[in-house]
Amino acid sequence: MRAGFLKSVAKSVPKGVSLLGLDVGQKTIGVAVCDDAQRVATPVTTIFRTKFSKDLKEIERLVEEFCAGGFVIGLPLHMDGREGRRAQSVRDFAAELEAQISKDLLPGGSVWIAFQDERLSTVTVDGIVDEYVDKRKTRVRAKQDGLTDKLAAQVILQSALDFLALN
Repeated sequence: MRAGFLKSVAKSVPKGVSLLGLDVGQKTIGVAVCDDAQRVATPVTTIFRTKFSKDLKEIERLVEEFCAGGFVIGLPLHMDGREGRRAQSVRDFAAELEAQISKDLLPGGSVWIAFQDERLSTVTVDGIVDEYVDKRKTRVRAKQDGLTDKLAAQVILQSALDFLALN
């Protein structure tokens, strides 16, 4: 299956399995997971990137651990909706993931990938960090510790789940 915006691939979402939400950056990949009913997203981990083959092994491990049936990947768009270099980098990552992930791990042997607009997810996460995280832990420290990235993945995945619930 080809990756596409959530709106265009929503009808083919795998049912009864969890989904992984990914916030793909140059240095990290934030990861979140949802329940099998696809209602609630939870932050899981942050992968500190080295090279794609190692990133893939960790993603495959998480797919197996959570019996995930697909991916929601945040797509960084400009505020006017245009795609830039970061969006192309995320699309390239998704294409590599689709091509190289072990199909045996996924239901039906195919990869379901949806892109979710991630505009303002960082603003949401910064608000969460400011409000709920120990005041001694600044935004910079939260980013260094990987907290920001896995929370961003949660925000991205939850917004996709909310869309799916309404459509």
